[in-house]
Amino acid sequence: MKILYGIQGTGNGHLARARALVPALRNADIEMDFIFSGRAREDFFNMDTFGDEFRCFQGLSLMTSRGKLDTLKTVTHNNLVRFLNDVRQLKLDEYDLVLSDFEPVTAWAAKLKGKPSLGISHQCAFDYAIPKVSGYTSARLLMKIFAPTQHRVGLHWHHFDQPILPPLIEQQKGLPVIDNKILVYMGFEHLDDIIRFVKPFTDFEFHIYAKVDDKQDLGHIKVNPLSHEAFHRDLQDSAGVISNAGFELASECLMLGKKLLIKPLLGQYEQLSNALALQALKRATVINQLDQAMLEAWLPLPSYAPLPYPNVADALAQWLKTGELNNTQSLVEQLWAGIDQDISYDSQFGSNLLPNLIL
Repeated sequence: MKILYGIQGTGNGHLARARALVPALRNADIEMDFIFSGRAREDFFNMDTFGDEFRCFQGLSLMTSRGKLDTLKTVTHNNLVRFLNDVRQLKLDEYDLVLSDFEPVTAWAAKLKGKPSLGISHQCAFDYAIPKVSGYTSARLLMKIFAPTQHRVGLHWHHFDQPILPPLIEQQKGLPVIDNKILVYMGFEHLDDIIRFVKPFTDFEFHIYAKVDDKQDLGHIKVNPLSHEAFHRDLQDSAGVISNAGFELASECLMLGKKLLIKPLLGQYEQLSNALALQALKRATVINQLDQAMLEAWLPLPSYAPLPYPNVADALAQWLKTGELNNTQSLVEQLWAGIDQDISYDSQFGSNLLPNLIL
């Protein structure tokens, strides 16, 4: 079996998910070629998992500015003519299946050319009745049409009584925690804003990962270049994580029992909904600005019990080989068995999400 695997390159969550799934697919004797979009080729890092022959397209991306969705920049940045040409010219004849993790070039090419396609992503979970902020009609529509596939498998932190799967993450174990060590990754914020945010709290050591060329030692603040390996070493023994409300990093934190302080990207439907879900699971403190009073209250909070998420990658690989892409029932039942989470979710939202985040 040979598949074309399309991976959205905006942010690092889709890449992290692919790094978990690709070894399992190879172990199942599935051959793969890779396409990435949403980021310039030179901006990718730690790509050994995918080999040297992967292709990159401009694709489509959401643009941000200082922690907020920038609609004007999103419209002007994306080149629709180039996107349509890339879709039209992409050859699919040699592949049995197109697999897309919210990657639009491969998904649309498969749709228009009649090639079997499968979407595996957190975004696919939004097809179902999961926690979602109200409004955002255009964002809801965009999520459905951005990377359309014939079959869709959604991933989330809880099943919410829907046919979705647990997070697809690399299996890892935490190390003994350093109580005053805090990991910070806020890819949508300006680095200077992050440093000012944590600077007064000198009893804690903040390990910030950002788009910088070299390490910076600022006393109790350490700024590090982006690195998959170094980041995960720091994650394993940190007491807590400060981040935006992306899916993959929060998934790893839940699995390891890390406390979370999250600032969702304002105006971004998926991140606001993620914040709602984390609050419903009582697994994160949500802020809507870099509020030092909230940080001061969060820092002494204890850790959580780790959540025993299973090896979703191996199960997906074996399911994919069966070719029964219309039937996920047994897969859903198998992977959620033994996971018991406390949840308090009000479908009318109530006070589960900060009121000023429901825009």
